[in-house]
Formats: sequence, structure tokens, C-alpha cells
Amino acid sequence: MPDSPRIEDLRRRVQKDPASIAFAQLAEELRRAGSCDESIAACRAGLAIHPGYLSARVTLGRALLETGALDAARTELEVVLKSAPENLAAIRGLAEIFHRQGQLPEALAQYRTALSLAKNDPDLQQTVAELAKQIEPQKPAHVSEGLSFEQISNELFASTPPPQPPSPAPAVKRDSGPAMRDSLVQSTAPTHEARLRNPESDLRERQIAALEQWLRAIDVARTQPRA
Repeated sequence: MPDSPRIEDLRRRVQKDPASIAFAQLAEELRRAGSCDESIAACRAGLAIHPGYLSARVTLGRALLETGALDAARTELEVVLKSAPENLAAIRGLAEIFHRQGQLPEALAQYRTALSLAKNDPDLQQTVAELAKQIEPQKPAHVSEGLSFEQISNELFASTPPPQPPSPAPAVKRDSGPAMRDSLVQSTAPTHEARLRNPESDLRERQIAALEQWLRAIDVARTQPRA
């Protein structure tokens, strides 16, 4: 397939003046056209004269990536990111290298950095979501970690049944003897104490019960095999 008129024009300009910065445009057009080997050659020739031309170094890194030279591509893109840490093309290229090499946590970190710079990129959003699901499995919903005792007790408070009100004491008949009255007084004493119990004590007991329930949930989660 013949080269496009733009590539032919850029090639003539570079041949006429090897020091021309048009080499960067030529290399990028060649990469997009699928001529990665020629793009790499154009980049290296131009960068020998203009080593600080970062866009050309990004093109070189991406062309190397597309040919499968992952280590060489990583070297070039890391050079770019040292000088331009927010270069989106370099970040995405480095993320893809990590991804291909199986370094998934490193890849996810780079993809997330790229997404912070291109928030509405659907491809990046999907890639981040898929990688996060793969390497950051969700923890059991019933285990609450990182909460204070007060938060835990409030969270589980609703599931702890409130204390039942004390049953009314039976009435003592007027004609009951002293022995019967003494027996009723003894049997109703705990009920009378329950009526006088401080409401704060009831709340404390319910919080302790909630904490015990939370600790039991953690023990169950730890003993269950991970999926």
C-alpha cells in the first residue's frame, strides 16, 4: 500500500534537512499507518539530534510497544514521565506495558492516573473497573472494619432487641397473712430493681451486645475460605 501524500511530504522534508523537527511528525504518521519499524528508525535518528523532544520519544515508546519490545518501550516512556509526569500518552503506554507483563497492581495504578487526567474516557473507566474487580476483591459485607466502637454499636443497635419492661408486681390482698406478704416482697424485689435501673445502663448493655455480635461476625468471616 503506497504511503499517504502527507507521509511522502514529511519524508522529503526530513531527507532534505535531517536536523528538521519534522521527523517527529513523520514518525507519528508512520506509526499510525502501521509502519512501526520505520517510525522507530525515524525517531531514533531525530532524537540523536533533538534528545529533549518529548513527543517524539512518546512516539518511539508507543512504536516499540506495538512491536512487542516492552522493556525498551518502558525505558523510553519512563524518560518522558520524569520530565512530564502528566503526559497522558506516556502514562497509558506504561499502563499497557505493565498490563501485558502481568504486573496488574502497577498497571491499575497507571490506569487510574490516566483516568484522573481523562475522567470521561469510557475505555479507561472500563479497564480500571475490570482490573480493580480482578485484583481487589470485595470484602464480606457483614464485616465492618475501620469503624469506631460507637459506629459499630449504632450500626448493630437496631438488630439488638430492646429490654422488655418488667412485669407488674402482683397485688397483695388485705387479708393475706405476714408470711404471704413477705414472700411477695421477696419475689418482686428484682422487678422493683429493674424498674429503677438507670437507662444509661440499658444502653451500655445493648452496645456490648452489639459489639459481641460484631466480633462473632469477624470470627465467622475469618474461618470461611476465600472465594
